[in-house]
Amino acid sequence: MTHTPNVTFYDFRKSAAKAVNDPNLQRAVDGATLRFRTHRAEALAELPDSDALRDHLKAIRAATLACLADHLETFERNAQAAGAHVHWARDAADAQRIVVEIAQQHDADLVVKSKSMATEEIHLNDALLAAGIEPVETDLGEWIIQLAGEPPSHIIGPALHKTRQQVAELFNRKLGTNFTGDDIPGMTEQARRVLREKFLSASIGISGVNVAVAETGSIVLVTNEGNGRMVTSAPPVHIAVMGLEKLAPTWDDAAVWLSLLGRSATGQPLSIYTATITGPAQADDPDGPQEVHIVLLDNGRSALLGGKYEEILQCIRCGACLNICPVYQEVSGHAYGSPYSGPIGAVITPLLFGLEEYEALPHASSLCGACLDVCPARIDLPRMLLELRADEVEQRIIPRQERLLEGSAAWVLGRPRLFRFLTGLGRFFQRPLARNGSLRLPRGLNPARDRQLPALAPRSFRELWDDGLSANDATSEEEGT
Repeated sequence: MTHTPNVTFYDFRKSAAKAVNDPNLQRAVDGATLRFRTHRAEALAELPDSDALRDHLKAIRAATLACLADHLETFERNAQAAGAHVHWARDAADAQRIVVEIAQQHDADLVVKSKSMATEEIHLNDALLAAGIEPVETDLGEWIIQLAGEPPSHIIGPALHKTRQQVAELFNRKLGTNFTGDDIPGMTEQARRVLREKFLSASIGISGVNVAVAETGSIVLVTNEGNGRMVTSAPPVHIAVMGLEKLAPTWDDAAVWLSLLGRSATGQPLSIYTATITGPAQADDPDGPQEVHIVLLDNGRSALLGGKYEEILQCIRCGACLNICPVYQEVSGHAYGSPYSGPIGAVITPLLFGLEEYEALPHASSLCGACLDVCPARIDLPRMLLELRADEVEQRIIPRQERLLEGSAAWVLGRPRLFRFLTGLGRFFQRPLARNGSLRLPRGLNPARDRQLPALAPRSFRELWDDGLSANDATSEEEGT
């Protein structure tokens, strides 16, 4: 369940073509993203002055990142005062080592996990398995894709790409059941039976962190299932893996964050299960872990501070940009080769894991700007996608063939007379192939494959523009006589 390294242009196009031609995937993704979009719009419409609240969140996130080191030190100090252990992880290997060592110190052979993109990012499950420790995902969607041996395809809905019929087939194959796709209650109950046993047997629970609050050293977990609370309360040890940027200085700041997170993600005023954890259980608490460990994960984040990509760290991982993105809706999440897909993934993945390794992702966008329109923190993803494309040109990452084609096009476009001559030739030679404004090219010669390219117009825009200016001049002269 690791992401695919080195997502080249060829890799992305191949994965995209496969996704586009998969009717089950198209049906599943279209239905799920439409529901998310509809619910988000309804929830924000009911919120008084939601645009002003988004502006406020933007200001909070920018100010927090500007003084992130100070806020992290405050968080560490207050979390330790509450009894939690705080660990700093420079990279994925460091974070893996910390978590595995804690598990080994407690002789754990089984851990239960709540949904966490940070643990997906560092391939924690692989590290645990290599150490002889069984990780069990307990979020229903995460558990489904764990059974299927697949990575998540969406930040909020990891199994969003699967239809209920496919889930039923998976359960029947892996669990020996006999479900139909319509028996959703039965499949849910089966999952509960299996996972309840794991909760009671595990000595360690692992979660992510949706937002941490510096002023009290608290962490907040936002889920839509009760599994998150079982992970953090039933096992005696709780380990939370948190990206450095998931920090709010005060509870007032966190309240703004949370008020927009649920609405932007699933269209809820507040997610069904929003839990706050401040240190281990106290003597008079009915349940809770005896130990709480918080792993602060850098993994390339600090290198973005103060630079042109710092804004990406304002992301609150709501998934709204995925639900609105026309590219994501067609190719789904696996084509991105990363736990982070969609517009946010097209930016954050190359920044964290290397632009050379993920050269295709900055181009996995139509630059329509819809992601900026829906982002609760108003993150300018289109700007950063263009910046990454420019970086690829500067670093000569673009494939040689495409560099030559684009360089040749730039050379021609910089010479107006040559351009007009060549387009004139093109109009002449396209005549046998032009039909109703399109070029009817043989499939093997058509770079657009399943769609026809437009034919060159009979007259260029410049010619039409010049004619318009001439007509206006003539009219002005007549009016002046």
